[in-house]
Amino acid sequence: MTVPSSQALAHFAATLTFDAIPEPVIRRTEDLLLDWFGSALAGKNARAVEILATFVESMGPTEGPSEILIHRRTSSPLLAAMANAAASHVAEQDDVHNGSVFHPATVVFPPALAVAQAIGASGQELLTACVAGYEVGIRVGEFLGRSHYKVFHTTGTAGTLAAAAAVGHLLKLSPEQMLHAFGSAGTQSAGLWEFLRDAADSKQLHTAHAAGAGLTAAYLAQQGFTGARRILEGPQGLAAGMSSDADLSKLTDGLGTRWATAETSFKFHASCRHTHPAADALQQVLQHHHLKAEDVKRVTALVHQGAIDVLGPVTDPQTVHQSKFSMGTVLGLVAVLGRAGLSEFDASFQAGDVTTFRDKVRMELDPEVDSAYPARWIGKVRVETNDGRVLQGRVDEPKGDPGNTLSRAELEDKALRLALYHGGASAAEMRAATARLWGIAHWPRVGPLLT
Repeated sequence: MTVPSSQALAHFAATLTFDAIPEPVIRRTEDLLLDWFGSALAGKNARAVEILATFVESMGPTEGPSEILIHRRTSSPLLAAMANAAASHVAEQDDVHNGSVFHPATVVFPPALAVAQAIGASGQELLTACVAGYEVGIRVGEFLGRSHYKVFHTTGTAGTLAAAAAVGHLLKLSPEQMLHAFGSAGTQSAGLWEFLRDAADSKQLHTAHAAGAGLTAAYLAQQGFTGARRILEGPQGLAAGMSSDADLSKLTDGLGTRWATAETSFKFHASCRHTHPAADALQQVLQHHHLKAEDVKRVTALVHQGAIDVLGPVTDPQTVHQSKFSMGTVLGLVAVLGRAGLSEFDASFQAGDVTTFRDKVRMELDPEVDSAYPARWIGKVRVETNDGRVLQGRVDEPKGDPGNTLSRAELEDKALRLALYHGGASAAEMRAATARLWGIAHWPRVGPLLT
């Protein structure tokens, strides 16, 4: 008999060992951890994050085993996980897996770190648990498919399962207990894209909730609490309620041989990943033809349908965060200032020359780009100049993708910039933390990341 997919996935998450993970995947997980750490520190002083962090701190102990990074405080694992998950998803610099259109770091590292600190897990145990979380969450996102992502924020939905897998592994759940944890996590899956139309704060709630719900599900399963055994593929499970193109084969695709963790991309621009391919392609055109923003009459970003679904509602962004989901704003910053980084968004998303360029930008569905998505995120733009030329730009692997990745030196530089962004850590603190994190596989016990 064929093992049900939920059961096979739970067995993998519960029984994964450090020695079974190829060394390059471990090294990649260390890279992803540093990248997430910087993103979490960059959440300091963001209004939505501060509201959420203040709320969770008011709900629980003022001291505990787990670190709330932006406030240099400690609390329970649950509350620290929620605060750190919210903080790491606001600067729009956290990682993304293309095929699942899922941001694993922001829902895997916060609960895993909080629990590892609470139970005294080793660095190897933390890394193994995080790989389990990545592998599960990515496969759930791929399983739910493109129809799911059109309405649901996959990081909020698949993220509950990813968090449960990571925490469940740290708690040494049996495969049967892990299956129950998945059932409890999946029934709490949530997150809708409607918030973008109103520039609402929900995206940070999505990650905080997913991290907390997954952690809760794992601890409950440890105590014997049961959950649906076929929460993913059952007749009233996630796929039935949230997808019209779910592909069951994706849940167990290459478990133990295909390491989806290593497929995860880093974000170069400080914006929604859907804008990155076009931004890279526009930079290519501007640099190759020595163009300035004022030389451009019109830009057409040739995109996949997912980009239109997510970015289309944002036509006149009212906040910095909403502007990161505006294709025109991102391309405007690239054209006017040469980059779409944290400081550029803060200072210039409503600047006159940027908004003028924004209004020259439109998106158009491109069959080639759409058919390649989500496995590949091709960047194509058509640039019309004031002197009558029509120029084409194309990037097959945006900066940050596995084939065009960031080096460790680039990751260190990015993490430092994120830490300094709102004073989450000093340069000296961040350099010291980075040096320690590169050796995390040798830590006998996971302690504070910031001393």
